[in-house]
Formats: sequence, structure tokens, C-alpha cells
Amino acid sequence: MTGLGAQMHALVERLYPLCRSITGDGVRDTLDIVGEYVPLTVHEVPTGTQVLDWTVPQEWNIRDAYIADATGKRVVDFAASSLHVLGYSVPVSATMPLSELRGHLHTLPEHPSWVPYRTSYYTPDWGFCLAQETLDALPDGAYEVCVDSTLADGHLTYAEHVVRGRVPDEVIVSCHVCHPSLANDNLAGVAVATFLARALAEQTPYYTYRFVYAPGTIGAITWLARNAQRIDQVKHGLVLACAGDPGHLTYKQSRRGDAEIDRVLRHVLAASERPHRVVEFTPYGYDERQYCSPGFDLGVGSLTRTPYAGYPEYHTSADNPDFVSPAAMADTLAVCREACAVLDRNRRYRNLSPYGEPQLGRRGLYDALGGRSDTQQAQLAMLWVLNLSDGEHSLLDVAERSGLPFDTVAAAADALLGAGLIKA
Repeated sequence: MTGLGAQMHALVERLYPLCRSITGDGVRDTLDIVGEYVPLTVHEVPTGTQVLDWTVPQEWNIRDAYIADATGKRVVDFAASSLHVLGYSVPVSATMPLSELRGHLHTLPEHPSWVPYRTSYYTPDWGFCLAQETLDALPDGAYEVCVDSTLADGHLTYAEHVVRGRVPDEVIVSCHVCHPSLANDNLAGVAVATFLARALAEQTPYYTYRFVYAPGTIGAITWLARNAQRIDQVKHGLVLACAGDPGHLTYKQSRRGDAEIDRVLRHVLAASERPHRVVEFTPYGYDERQYCSPGFDLGVGSLTRTPYAGYPEYHTSADNPDFVSPAAMADTLAVCREACAVLDRNRRYRNLSPYGEPQLGRRGLYDALGGRSDTQQAQLAMLWVLNLSDGEHSLLDVAERSGLPFDTVAAAADALLGAGLIKA
């Protein structure tokens, strides 16, 4: 897993310099790179398209932006960091005194060396983000201001990758691709999602897994609008974000609170004995709030390490590749893989010999356990599976009620299925 962590971190570093937004070539360039790791189907949705209660906005692209002093020196330069420009800034070319320019400057006085991330998606504006210490060092005088951008009819871009399973019922894994140079929020989520897709492709999962790479909010809303007729096919889902910081894992439950994905993540995190938190759903955060809106009410939770706005580096230049670690991303990926394994194996069975306990030894089931270090636990798992295989209880129910590891319960079910004592 360490090797995978290093590969995910390398992907984060590669994507980090790109200027992403809710539309534009930065999103396309990001998806081109992700597409080198997993094949993507890219969708382009025209400006003006009605998507639920929203409308796809104009497309924003930027070539250059800077503030230059009287000598022509760039004191703030988009080429140094995509965070330096207010996202969706309209074009501007002007010379103005610092006193006038200040109204368009954004800083973080409490962290004077950091550059904030700010946007103005739906209100035409322009601006620059810079370190407070940079602003403090600027003398009064005239400054040249340039934002070489375009805001015009175009498209919103999102992409999907599908891992076909044995059934068409789907698990969606969603991450947002609209943030510029922010490593944890959300490039670490993009990297973990991509490597989870690669891992699932190496096997034949039970469910079909659909990975959605979309701009936050408007992208998820667009995906939902375009898939509303087949939304019943989505049985489970997970939003990935903030997947690489040093904090403990946090699982935010779906709106339902008792969806299968909620139970699976609670079980996986508790059984792993990792330090973690499970928190209730709130209609604020990432795109789980779109998938869990009351009209859809999908069983979609959110997995992060430190949640949004829960760490000082959030939405600042300090959220850089040094802030995320290969080990943290590998740990997040491991939990995702464990959760998928439970989802894929969680079945309901019916005991075909429900009157009294069937003779397991006669069927070679006890002999098959010989030599195992957990023989007694495996035998107990068989008895629990037999007792609760009434068509109503799932294997996760068995694991939770018995206190046994899910893998042990699932292995017992496989043995009983092979012996003809239970059926799906």
C-alpha cells in the first residue's frame, strides 16, 4: 500500500499546478491526466442548459493575470499560483492607485504568509488573492492590473469511469474537480477515487461502480439532472474529499442515517480499530448534500480525514502537496477497499435446513476448518450464519450481532453455500 500511496501523491503533485474551476480548460486538462490512469467518458453540457433548479453557467478560462508596480515588476502573479486570482474573475486591464486596488484584494491576516482561495462564480467581479505580508509591503502608488480571462458561452465538463460488476445496480463514488491548487481539497480525493477504480478493475465486483469526476455543486446537480430517470439503479454511494491530511478518518452519514453504506462504514472503521469519527448528516459540506437532497435521498455518505473547514490550511496555499502524505492517502484507500469488499459480499441467505442444527461434521465443514488459528471463531460464525439466514438478515447483520469479523462471517457463508445448506 505504501507504493500506492507514493503513486497517489505523485498524481496530486502533477495535478496541483492546474487552474481548475467549475468550468473551463483546467477541468479538461485535469480529466486528461486522470484519463491516463483510468479510461474516462467525458461529458460536455452547454451553457444555458437547465439542470434541476440551476442553469449551466458560462465557461471561464484564464491565460494570465498579474499586479505590477511602477517598475513593471509583478508583485502578484497568476503564473506563480492559480490561487492568486479570484475564481471566475472577469477580464480587466487598468492602472489604479493602491487605495482603489485594495477593494479587490483578499488576504488572511491571521495567517500572513498564506494565500486564500476565493471565488465569484455567479456574481461578475474580479480580484486577486495574496499573502497579507505581501500586501503590507506594497507602497502607495499606481499599479497595473491585468486579468486576461474569458467568460463566454461554452460548456460544463464532467467525466465518468465505470467498473462493470456482476449486476447493473450501482455504487457511485464522487469527487469534485473544481478547485485549483489545493492538494487535500480535493486532489487527494481525486487520487484515492482513481486508484480505487484501478483496484476494483482488477477483480469482478458484485456491484457496478460508477466514478463521477465533476465540479462541486453544479457538477453533481448536472449529473443528477442527466441521470434522474435511472437514479433507482444507484444503491449506494460515497463522496471522497480531504483524503490525504494527517487527521483521523471521518465518516459523515447519509441523510437516511441507516443506509447500508452508513452501516458498512461504521462497521469497517470500528472493526479496523483505527481512530475515527462518525458524524450525522448535515445539508452543508460536499456533494453528498446533492445526492441526499430529499427528492433523491440516495444512500450516499462522505468519507474524509479532517472534514471541510476543519483544519487551518483549508482553502489556502498551505493546502499544498507537502500537507498531504502518501501514508494518509493509502490509509483512506484501504478503508474504501474494505468498505467495497463488505458491500459486495453483504447478502441475505436462507437456511435450507432450518429445523434444528444441521450436522456440519457429516458435510466435512468442521474438517475443512482444521488447522486454522481461528477454528473456534469460524465454527461459531457458521452457527450464526445458519441461525440468522432467514431471508431477512444480511451478513452484516450477522457480523454486528455476533461481534465477529465480517470476513469470518462471509467465509462461513461461502462454506455453507458450497455445502448446500444455505441459498441466496
